[in-house]
Amino acid sequence: MRICFVMRAALRACAVMLALAALTPLARAADPIKFGFSMALTGAVAPNGKMLLPALEIWRDDVNAKGGLLGRPVELVYYDDQSNPSNVPGIYTKLLTVDKVDLVLGPYATNMIAAAMPVLMSNNKLTVGMLGVNINRQFDYPRYFSMITGGNEGTLAFSRGWFELAAAQNPKPKTVAIVAADAEFGRTTCDGTRDNAKAGGFQIVYDKSYPPSTTDYAPILRAVQATDPDLIYVCAYPPDTVGFVRAANEIDLKAKMFGGAMVGLFATPIKMQLGPLLNGIVFMESFAPPPTINFPGLSELLAKYQAKAPELKIDPLGYEYVPFGYAVGQVLAQAIEATKSLDDGKLADYMHANVFPTVAGEIRFGKDGEWVKSRQFFSQFQRVSGNDIDQFRTTEKQVILWPPEYKTGTMIYPYDKTKSQ
Repeated sequence: MRICFVMRAALRACAVMLALAALTPLARAADPIKFGFSMALTGAVAPNGKMLLPALEIWRDDVNAKGGLLGRPVELVYYDDQSNPSNVPGIYTKLLTVDKVDLVLGPYATNMIAAAMPVLMSNNKLTVGMLGVNINRQFDYPRYFSMITGGNEGTLAFSRGWFELAAAQNPKPKTVAIVAADAEFGRTTCDGTRDNAKAGGFQIVYDKSYPPSTTDYAPILRAVQATDPDLIYVCAYPPDTVGFVRAANEIDLKAKMFGGAMVGLFATPIKMQLGPLLNGIVFMESFAPPPTINFPGLSELLAKYQAKAPELKIDPLGYEYVPFGYAVGQVLAQAIEATKSLDDGKLADYMHANVFPTVAGEIRFGKDGEWVKSRQFFSQFQRVSGNDIDQFRTTEKQVILWPPEYKTGTMIYPYDKTKSQ
């Protein structure tokens, strides 16, 4: 009798163990897929980073509402890099070794992406950098992909349209001054500016960089104006952008065209702050306001973002950055579902070989991870009055000049003329 009792107890124990074993794969399958990244939430480029984070969170929520990826929920693990490249390697090391994230993405901005690359490469990790300028030209890493509109033209894309607009004027301007922040973004972007200027037959009469710690920009523009250039092209981050626009007004800057890659002009609060001081500036932008651009799902995304923005006290419109943040998630999700895998190598191979429909448009990546086709815009502020937000919701006062297929108005030329219109 005792033997039978022991046998029955042993069988029950085995049954329990088998049941637990059967449940274990299900429990593991329900574990979240962790996406890790750093984001500029404080510091110089935080106004832009604060747009990208909600975009990724909206993507996460949308994916999870549909059952997640591979039957697993999506989780975002992120840290503030404070817009400081020196913080980035440590963050990505922690994400991989302590947080044990499944995949990484980002970070945002040229300076930070370049700082992350050695860590990602040493760990053979795939990433999609957010709005970094021609990062892979120095790394040639097959698992790097870029979410920026420069495409196959590389750094040339960020000024080619600007110089084409200049060359179309009659009489054609002859000279150009180039001013760049002495940081990865400024140096890289203005490399292409020099090449486009020379290719267009423009004489470079001023070509200098300034330290990122600069706070007074009037002396720089006075030095520029002393060379009497027809054109002034500036490569600047948000705080610098504000400083240059205010300084141009302060010294009554004389030039036929003024602007360039002044990424602070992507942020709606900066536009509202500067108001009429923006008039006449011709600048590079990555995304234009709807309905000029309205890819499937874009309107719904912007509506969700704009509903969150007041509470979060972030950019109220989000046109320039939100579509790209969400599109990063869309690309990775499509690759994961197609390959049924989280393997970085398999995902990279798939991303090189396929086209991805996203809220930022249809994207195909080239060998270097950049978009196969460039889609860069150049716009001009015209007749901006006051500081209200509504004038920046459409292209009526932020007029698209180039490329021709997206053109919504004609350039006011020269720059000085805009002050009287």
